[in-house]
Amino acid sequence: MLELLDGYELPAAAWEPEVLALRVKEYAPQWLDRLCFTGRIGWGRLVPPQNQKARAFTPLRSSPVSLFARENLVDWRELSAAKGPPELLPDTEQVLKTLSQAGALFFKEIVRQTGLLPSRVEQALGELVAQGWVTADSFEGLRALLIPSEKRERFTDVERKRRHRTVTSVEFAGRWSLLRTTESNPGQPGLTRKSEGGTRDEAGSLLTASATREKAIETYAGVLLRRYGIVFRRLLERESLKVSWFELGRVYRRLEARGEIRGGHFASSVSGEQFALPEAVGLLRSIRKTKPTGELIALSAADPLNLVGILTPGPRITAIAANRILLRDGVPIAALEAGQIVKLENNIGLEDRLIEQMLKTGKLPPSLRPYYG
Repeated sequence: MLELLDGYELPAAAWEPEVLALRVKEYAPQWLDRLCFTGRIGWGRLVPPQNQKARAFTPLRSSPVSLFARENLVDWRELSAAKGPPELLPDTEQVLKTLSQAGALFFKEIVRQTGLLPSRVEQALGELVAQGWVTADSFEGLRALLIPSEKRERFTDVERKRRHRTVTSVEFAGRWSLLRTTESNPGQPGLTRKSEGGTRDEAGSLLTASATREKAIETYAGVLLRRYGIVFRRLLERESLKVSWFELGRVYRRLEARGEIRGGHFASSVSGEQFALPEAVGLLRSIRKTKPTGELIALSAADPLNLVGILTPGPRITAIAANRILLRDGVPIAALEAGQIVKLENNIGLEDRLIEQMLKTGKLPPSLRPYYG
């Protein structure tokens, strides 16, 4: 499941309760922590805020955060390069400088080397995570920062807690480290050399930068195909990495020429070029032949499956965790936006009370669960 969501940005607080827990049977947070500790999965904000000169006041819970395969992190950084550290509070600047100079550190090591109070270090780490500059060895680091400090258990209190009670702490996160370098425009070639040798160096650097970006785009093109099965221009509106359809189209046409993917018109509601994996085309045909069962699913509008107004007609539903969408046989029929029920179909055939219940709780009444005999 994480491979399908590689590099996708969601509000930080929505990842586990709204996305992973609904996709993985009997989901346990320890599974994600184990994948992070072993170096297979990482987390962090890949695309920094647009205004890097002003300190962002966006709460961490609503800050966009990605889960990604560690092997693809170099490519994602290439497609979301930041110009430099933003303007930060003095404590936050000190924590960033310490991590830049000393490398990955445990929480207590950061406290000792900065000389700051633990609460100040926690606040600084939260701001750096929201700005896209810091990550931790495990997802527990983000999980702990999302919980108010007064509700968070300290490491020294663990022994006194009952075994079944969930305890979280920034001290369980492992090491904290930089997600990207603090240098301004890393990897950009210098353009001030005037010697012949300098000119050759500049040309070589430009070629290297171009090849690096091309490799990153190819990786991204493959991830999009695995995520959606069928890819078209409008899907990029839900993606955050800075890649144009023109760049992706060159990769997809090359893959089509090699016979690895299919080009054509697969989604009737979408115009323009479309590319699909061969297995996705087969699944589409099987779904077309399958009789509707009336299956109802309620999901968060922050979910990647929120393609209302992109794949389907009608107004778009803002992709925040508080909004919800009700699907019937995969088709959106109603939504909860800004606390108000929005009907996306005229004749839903369900009582308004039940629609409101499903959208606000995300749970389906037993009487409406489909029977598969």
